[in-house]
Amino acid sequence: MFGLHKLAALGRTRRTHGARAVVTGAGSGIGRAFALEIAARGGRVICADIDEARADETVALIDRDHPGAAHAFRCDVAQRENVELLARFAETIFERPVDLVINNAGVGIGGKPVGDIGFDDWQWALGINLWGVVHGCEVFAPQLRAAGRGGIINVASAAGFAAAPSMAAYNVSKAGVLSLSETMAAELSGSGVAVTVLCPTFVRTNVARDGRITKESAQLADFLMRWTGFSPERVARTALDAHDRGQLYVLPQLDAHVVWLLKRYFPAQYTFALGLLDRLLPQEDSTTTDRTSVTDKTGV
Repeated sequence: MFGLHKLAALGRTRRTHGARAVVTGAGSGIGRAFALEIAARGGRVICADIDEARADETVALIDRDHPGAAHAFRCDVAQRENVELLARFAETIFERPVDLVINNAGVGIGGKPVGDIGFDDWQWALGINLWGVVHGCEVFAPQLRAAGRGGIINVASAAGFAAAPSMAAYNVSKAGVLSLSETMAAELSGSGVAVTVLCPTFVRTNVARDGRITKESAQLADFLMRWTGFSPERVARTALDAHDRGQLYVLPQLDAHVVWLLKRYFPAQYTFALGLLDRLLPQEDSTTTDRTSVTDKTGV
């Protein structure tokens, strides 16, 4: 009998299986989970990270079960030249063009209202979270388009549409990634190249410890990640499976769907409630934790 599982399989490809992949921010968190899962699906992967030691750790983990499937590459995604070198390195290793690009590298920043953030922090956050993705898309999209197959997964965040107060730099960076992904999905429609944008809420990563986040906000984020956050492995698998189905938006958690719907159907009430909540919360010390190692730190 032609089962439902076979019927469902008609609507999906296997882009993430046996892929020649590049993952940025692969030294920890969601990026490491993506790299491990791609290798488990029979693929080969370039593990790019600004912290080469962390990238090497990811490669070592992959080598345990899939020897030779992974290679490390030091890459600062905020620097266009680094991403161009990454593309050349990947083509040299694979001896063929890349067919799966995961723009995942990102940093956390939050705890200050607009006017107190400072231009240096704006440039730092947008340079990595937004320009890093722009660089990855500009460099790799022509290769994928020319091949007529493959995919791009951009890691954004529910913060890109939630617009929570005291997170402007992070919100703006992730909203930009969301918009970029939607635009590319339209541009690449019918080309054989799929685009997926991942918008999680809390994921158990290093975001609260390794970003530029005020002490109180970092403590709250760390608490929420521990008690409500999904594992990076679960989020990565969900995103890869959705990409195989040709799905544009991936909101892996229920709270992201709730925020999406509230914002859409009750925009004024939603914004008022956010502002009221922000005023009721205790005011924070403006001191931020500043650990500038840049890898996968995407949380909200």
